[in-house]
Amino acid sequence: MTRELTQYQILRELEPVAEENLNRHLSMAKDWHPHDYVPWDQGRNFAAMGGADWDPSQSTLSEVAKVSMITNLLTEDNLPSYHREISENFSQDGAWGTWVGRWTAEENRHGIVMRDYLVVTRGVDPVALEQARMIHMTGGAQSPDEWGGFLDNVAYVTFQELATRVSHRNTGRVCDDPIADRMLQRIAADENLHMIFYRTLCGAGLDLVPDQAIDAITRVLTGFVMPGSGMPNFRRNGALMAKHGIYDLRQHLDEVVAPVLKNWNVFERNDFGPAGEQAREKLAAYMEKLGKDVVKFEEQRDRLLAREAARGVLQTA
Repeated sequence: MTRELTQYQILRELEPVAEENLNRHLSMAKDWHPHDYVPWDQGRNFAAMGGADWDPSQSTLSEVAKVSMITNLLTEDNLPSYHREISENFSQDGAWGTWVGRWTAEENRHGIVMRDYLVVTRGVDPVALEQARMIHMTGGAQSPDEWGGFLDNVAYVTFQELATRVSHRNTGRVCDDPIADRMLQRIAADENLHMIFYRTLCGAGLDLVPDQAIDAITRVLTGFVMPGSGMPNFRRNGALMAKHGIYDLRQHLDEVVAPVLKNWNVFERNDFGPAGEQAREKLAAYMEKLGKDVVKFEEQRDRLLAREAARGVLQTA
């Protein structure tokens, strides 16, 4: 018979795992400084300081790179919302509190370096960027009403950190700038270490309370939303990023969801009770549907790209 524990009991039982993995993280994480990743010699004053304000002609980034950089940066900007959610559902004591503080400090560097890069290189309109930041942060992080508690949150951040890693790495490749690529590789490395911490803790939760944990994982995945879902133009920008392979359904399935579920042995475990088996069946049905949706998305994208290529040929003929 499977156990059912309260939030407090789960946190108390898993604190030794949190402490062990906090120490592991600290031994592996490399200190780095945002100012070392910004080409300061490209900077100049804006109009308020006697220079010239931003003009689209000043940017060397493609439209896809601009959209991807803005989306990734605004996602990082919402850190106070994520910190609040994590600190409320983890704990501010012991290893839990130390991890929440350390994770928040590391994540904060990502927003610092990306904004400095974009402002110094004039990659995007800084006024529009600031307006979008104000809207997004005022709205805060968006998550379904039925989510809540440690297990939901640790499951979500496991997938979210890995998804963000994929998005940062692919954004670096489309920027056509080795400086941006190096910067985003550095950020992606952080995100991967964060994912490993959360994945390990969620896996420990599966061992401790299998039915409760698989229910949380299933709830999170079937209602999954990227952390930037509340930002301005998210649907349009997300579609453009998916179209150009920054983050699409195939990557979500093959590089994020499936590897994590495999790491947890979700479909091979034999420790679920009736409620856990029911949740796993729901998850299996979701995975089957997601696989079909991936094929449908790729077919639609291929047709769209083919039409655009044909129009380009006609225009140059």
